Amino acid sequence: MTGALRRIWGLIYRHLALYRRSWPRLVELAYWPVLQMCIWGFVTEFMIRQSGWAAAASGVLLGAVLLWEVCLRSQMGFAISFLEEVWSRNLGNLFVAPIRPWELVVGLIVMSVLRMFAGIVPATLLALALYRFDILEIGPALPLLFANLMAMGWAVALAVTALVLRYGAGAEVLAWSVLFGLAPLSAVFYPVSVLPAWLQPVALAIPATHVFEGMRAVLLEGRFAAGNLAAAAALNAAWLGAAALLFTAVFRTARRRGPGAEGTRRPN
Repeated sequence: MTGALRRIWGLIYRHLALYRRSWPRLVELAYWPVLQMCIWGFVTEFMIRQSGWAAAASGVLLGAVLLWEVCLRSQMGFAISFLEEVWSRNLGNLFVAPIRPWELVVGLIVMSVLRMFAGIVPATLLALALYRFDILEIGPALPLLFANLMAMGWAVALAVTALVLRYGAGAEVLAWSVLFGLAPLSAVFYPVSVLPAWLQPVALAIPATHVFEGMRAVLLEGRFAAGNLAAAAALNAAWLGAAALLFTAVFRTARRRGPGAEGTRRPN
């Protein structure tokens, strides 16, 4: 195992050890995705009984709930894994260790993937058991939809992490709020055409918008939305590039002057 892989594994193992010894942390991973699926699933069941159109569109709603959780859990998994270092006052150890910025980012990405699947898998099984919705009905496009949503989550989390490093506790709330603020513009539950004309260009600059437009094309029209997936991938490359530049610059500054987040503490 090379030095870089050993350091990345050390970062990952530090977080895995927390979950191995804390069942409440494990329960929390699945709690919100399962709760969201219960709420929206029963709303969908009600709509199916009231309208023929809703019966046709019910899979779109449940698919949107699951896919949005992929993006949200990827972002939260990355950001909270970093905040665990802040809350435990471990940032000083990381900054004096021979860890490169990209190694820290890779470790956080791996943890976000593990946390995301720990939350999404129970919700997916619940959707199949209670509402007879199988996410695999999306077909070959599903891995590409997942990948684009995870990439957007990482881009947002990387930018949030940089802001926490720079501004400390004052920026910590962004870890919970940024994606929720983007949700109305991301066309999660409705097409972009519903938005006012002046807002549509803003929505189309968000990678998730193209993912959900593509999901609806697959489920409602039965076509593989290559154009939507290509647009999402291109935007994700731009978002990740910008977030990486911001994180690298802030990380280097924090290593010289000390992280602004050092005084941040975990809320009770």
